[in-house]
Amino acid sequence: MVIKIDRKIVDCRISKVTDEQPISSDTRDVAGVSDNVVQMHEKLERPQMLHGTTYKIKTPLSEHALYVTINDIILNPGTTYELRRPFELFINSKNMDHFQWIVALTRIISAVFRKGGDVIFLVEELRSVFDPHGGYFKKGGKFMPSLVAEIGDVLESHLRMIGLLKNDRLDEHQKKFIHEKRAEYQNTHADSKDTKADEFPEGATLCKKCLTKSVILMDNCLTCLNCGESKCS
Repeated sequence: MVIKIDRKIVDCRISKVTDEQPISSDTRDVAGVSDNVVQMHEKLERPQMLHGTTYKIKTPLSEHALYVTINDIILNPGTTYELRRPFELFINSKNMDHFQWIVALTRIISAVFRKGGDVIFLVEELRSVFDPHGGYFKKGGKFMPSLVAEIGDVLESHLRMIGLLKNDRLDEHQKKFIHEKRAEYQNTHADSKDTKADEFPEGATLCKKCLTKSVILMDNCLTCLNCGESKCS
């Protein structure tokens, strides 16, 4: 609400909002929140217990796996404003070669979590990190440009699980199309009939859209069996 002042200001004072003087609806609209709704901010104290999820990362870069644990805080539990937000991140491994940068990364990410606001940008920032020595393919044929990028992939999966990222998986029509293409390819290639449902044919190439080794040539058209990307559609 804008108030035009057409007189000279000669005095001022600060008034407190009390129980007898409730916050007006205009003030609530400006703040963007309702009374007593807790928002994520850096001064929010850590509860004694947090809800945690641990993800295992096994890469060809090391014989030891990495375990990524993301702890979430539940804001405004039991109300219509209940929200689950990531609060802190830890990475543990027997491999001590990357100890310094892993500790630095976990502290920075945890600080961003506690700061509040949009944390989704972390996914793209981490996934855009490339290892100068080259990346690797994880189980299922998905290409990871670096170990940091796979940590970003884990963070994306977690944000989807708690609802901060929308699930953009394939719809029923796309799933049907990919299933038909896979069955057609297996019928014409005897060496691919023993391929498991979560794997792709041995001769598949890398898809530039989903970075998965799942592109096959069907009817002179390159088609991805993972995301459905096709040059002919």
